[in-house]
Parts: sequence; C-alpha cells; structure tokens
Amino acid sequence: MHYLNISFSHKNSTLDIREKLSYKDDYATKGCLSKLNSGETIHESILISTCNRMEVFCSCSDLATATKHIFNMLAMRSGIPIEELEGRADIFDDSSAIHHLFSVASSLDSMVVGETQIAGQLKDAFRFSYDNGFCSQKLARAMHHAFKCAAKVRNATDISSKPVSIASVAVSKLKSVIDSFEGKKAIIIGVGEMSEITAKHLISSGADVYIINRTKQKAEKLALECGAKVLDFEDLPTIVNEFEILFTATSSPEPIITDEIIKPCDFERYWFDMALPRDISYDKDDRVNLYVIDDLKNIVDENIGLREDSARKAHTIIGRSTVEFFEWLNTLNIEPMIKEIYQKAFEAARIESDRAIKKGFIPKEYEEQIRKMSQQALKRFLHQMSSKMRSVSEESKADMLTSAVQFLIEKDKSDIPDKYKCEHALNIIEGR
Repeated sequence: MHYLNISFSHKNSTLDIREKLSYKDDYATKGCLSKLNSGETIHESILISTCNRMEVFCSCSDLATATKHIFNMLAMRSGIPIEELEGRADIFDDSSAIHHLFSVASSLDSMVVGETQIAGQLKDAFRFSYDNGFCSQKLARAMHHAFKCAAKVRNATDISSKPVSIASVAVSKLKSVIDSFEGKKAIIIGVGEMSEITAKHLISSGADVYIINRTKQKAEKLALECGAKVLDFEDLPTIVNEFEILFTATSSPEPIITDEIIKPCDFERYWFDMALPRDISYDKDDRVNLYVIDDLKNIVDENIGLREDSARKAHTIIGRSTVEFFEWLNTLNIEPMIKEIYQKAFEAARIESDRAIKKGFIPKEYEEQIRKMSQQALKRFLHQMSSKMRSVSEESKADMLTSAVQFLIEKDKSDIPDKYKCEHALNIIEGR
C-alpha cells in the first residue's frame, strides 16, 4: 500500500488553473471521489478543494497507475492538457505525501503561514469522504496523525498566536490604501468563515458593515453575531454601485457581479474577491480597484518573513512526526504479532515440558515427542485465532485489534492506546 498526494496550490498554479480544478459543491465532489476510487489501484481517496489549493490524497497499490488515472480524470474535467497538469502539479508519495499532509494541516504550506482555516477545511474534506464511503482506515490513520502534528506545532510555536487568514490579509491590504475606516460603508457578500472574519475586522476598525446573502436568514444570523446590518440579495445590482468597499466570498459556481450590473461612479471603489471560482467578472474600470486572492501575495510574503523562526521549528516537528507515523504503522503489522504469539506459546510449552521431565513426570526418552505434541496442540488451538486476526487486519477496526494484541503480548511498544482506533480518531478530529 502507498500514500499518494497530487497538489495544485498557489505555489504552482495560477488562479485561473485553480479555478478550473475547483470543486464547489457536494455533488461535484462526490462525482470526483467516485471516479478516483474507480481506478483499479486506488482504494481510498480524499479531495481537498479550497481557494488556494486543490489536492487529491489517496491510498493505492500502484503509484504510477494511480497517478495516471488522476491526471486523466482532472484533464477531462478541467479541459487543461495533461502535459500542463503534470508540469504544474507537486506529486508526493509515501513519506513525502505524509510530510506534505502534515505541513498542510499545520498551515506551513498555506499562502498565509499560520492561518487558521485550513484545519477546518481538512476536517470537512475528510469527514465528507469518510461518511460517503470513499475513505476508511488507511487515510483515517494519516489524517488523525496530521491533526496531532498540527496541535504539536501550535503548542510548540507562536505561528498561530495571532491568527490570520486570507480575509484578514485582505483587510490589511485595504488599510494600506484607505486612510481611515471611520464613516466608510462596506458590503460583505456571503456568510462563510471568511465573511465572518472580514466583518469582525472591519467593524473593529470603525466601518459601517452590511451583509447580504441569498438566504437572508443566514445573513441575519451573522449580522447579529458581528453587529452588522442586512440588505436584500435582490438589491445587489444597485448595492455594487453605492458602496465604496466590497468583499465577496460565496460558493457560487458562476460570477455574481458582472459588467451588466456595474455602473460608472464618481468615487473610488475597492473590491476584494476572495472566492474560487471568482465572484466578480468585469472589464477594467479605472475607478474599480479589484483585488483577487493572488494579489495579496506581498502581504503574505511579509507574513512569511515575520514567522520564519516559528516556521523552522514547525518543520522540525513535522519531520519528526512523519518518522513517528511510519514507525507506528510498522507496529500495526499483524504478522509479527502472530509470530510472537506462537513464539511465546512454544516457549511456555518448552518450559513446562522441561519442568515435567525434570520432576520425573515424563521419561527423558519421550522429550522430543512431548515437545512436538505440545507444539502441535498449540498450533491447533491458535490456528483459528490467527486466521481471524489476518482476516480482519484490513478492516476499519483493525487498529483496535492490534492495540489489544500488543497489550496482551506486552510488546515494548504496547503503549499505543485506543485513541488510534479509526472510529475514535474521527471523534478526535471533530472535537467530540
């Protein structure tokens, strides 16, 4: 079994490429995962699709065949030639795939190092795949350890001591071009996490914030939490021409602001499109200053520079955690455990045979026959047990079995607790 990760991110792909590769709704995501797992060598898969990355993480029996299947599938859906996809993608396998996953979970691979959104996005991606039967034991193990690693990074460094996100970076960018937010009116379209972060930053800076969403009830809920006001989504064609500041981060598959509704204004407008696919599509207007995700790179670079020391320490933790993960996987191999059970049983039989011969219970000349008989009896007794252990070793609850066996045979590394069980790992990931 191998781990494989194919990654398209802000590091290797333009916004246009990431937009074509994105999966914005559950229906599309299910279709992608179904096609991934239809590959003859792919057994489990997870799809991670955010504004800054699209990644396929899977377990497979053959790396080359699985990689070819993934590229073929992505090329057919996106319309991007396979050659270009192969040239852009970062491909990680086995230890490098786990190292990359741990880096992503710890926000070391994010555009904004230390941002807090990626952990939740990874949890959602894993839960969706698991609940719909597209992944199980093997990826659950890796994801659980990824979140353990991320927790170590948070506890050992100050990389997330001042949580930042694309939304907070966007507000910082706005602050660099506007003298003061006092008296400024800002509209936020959407009610997701980025919208919430944006609203809180703007309100704390003195802006008068309004929220709109297709479902007004959701907009009212967010507005109540943040201290904002609500406008009707149907009024969007008018609103975009009345507000100086606009942030949008919806999950719409098509642009919601286009040339048809944009009218000339006698004031400067500052628009931030934080969605992928993008929410805004228009021909250049000198009085509309549009910033998309990739335009925030300068602030992001400053963020990376400030966090270099913490990042170095975090990379050390990630490297060590990757090694520990594979060491732990080795302890789950059922065959060495079965072998040790037999060895312990045969040793116990030898000791008892020696004791019986020494005390004269059995004549010395029958020593060899006694040993063979006791070993054969133990083999017969253990056969059904060992066969059952092998049959369940690939099931989702196998970790529980191996942990129990390790405890019973008192291995040196028998301190692996039940928290590594697949089902329990899911509870930990979800904070239950």
